[in-house]
Amino acid sequence: MDFKSLAVQVLEQNRRALARALTLIENEDDGAIEILDYLFPNTGLALRIGITGPPGAGKSTLTNQLIRFFRQRNQTVGIIAIDPTSPFTGGAILGDRVRMNENALDPGVFIRSMATRGSLGGLVRQAQEAADLMDAGGLQVIIFETVGVGQIEIDIMEAADTIVVLAVPDAGDMIQSMKAGLMEIGDLFVVNKADLDGSGRMKADLEYALHLRESKPAWAPQVFLCESRKGIGIDRVVENIFMHIEHLQQTGEWLRKRERRFRQRVRKLVETKLNREFWNNGRKELLDRHLQNSGGHISPYQIADQLLSDSRFND
Repeated sequence: MDFKSLAVQVLEQNRRALARALTLIENEDDGAIEILDYLFPNTGLALRIGITGPPGAGKSTLTNQLIRFFRQRNQTVGIIAIDPTSPFTGGAILGDRVRMNENALDPGVFIRSMATRGSLGGLVRQAQEAADLMDAGGLQVIIFETVGVGQIEIDIMEAADTIVVLAVPDAGDMIQSMKAGLMEIGDLFVVNKADLDGSGRMKADLEYALHLRESKPAWAPQVFLCESRKGIGIDRVVENIFMHIEHLQQTGEWLRKRERRFRQRVRKLVETKLNREFWNNGRKELLDRHLQNSGGHISPYQIADQLLSDSRFND
């Protein structure tokens, strides 16, 4: 396969080429890095929005409303929907086109499901790379919809410019179930299904929890009531998203945030490369021998030091 030719087709906004490139990225096939490297200078223009929250909060419904809003303004939209992994195929269990079928045939909307494949951060490792491909392919708004594991969706902080955290009034004691990390990363909070009893109390609880945060950032997140299925409250949510983006740009945090994202991605790439290179067959066999001969009397710290210092594998 001519990977450079495929990358050029992505730049030409060929959606079929974009889908093929995304498959290469997700499967970590040969040529994936070549494509990403070629396209990277053409990234950085798209607005990246993260939608996160517990299962059943209505993330897909809100995403549908956001798609409609941006399409009404003739902006193209890319969706990266992170779904649980099928135990049989290794692919995504929930098809995005089932949940977003009203937008699936719109040529200005590109939807991609990605399986978690064991990722516990709400986003798979390749999600940012997929966003880069969509960005280079001319999509102007990219929305990450996370898997909905609730307390551990912190990876989205490294991927999105603005993070929307959803809650629902019938989710029990939401504030107690949310880890502080999720409260810290939200740029705005939405109490969805606001027609249900308890929505006002949930809004007040979230506002109180945000008030108690130890850090007091320059941007103070707001909490909104919303009925995303009916489209009620969506305008205020989108308005606040743009207010947050404007705040980032005016304060210089937009560039600083993207620089941090770039730095973190480089670190992770280096860690992944070193990890793969370190665990060659020789070191795997050496570890097995240590385990067989130690009889449980040598600590894992000693074995790790021996593996790192063994000159036979340090070339």
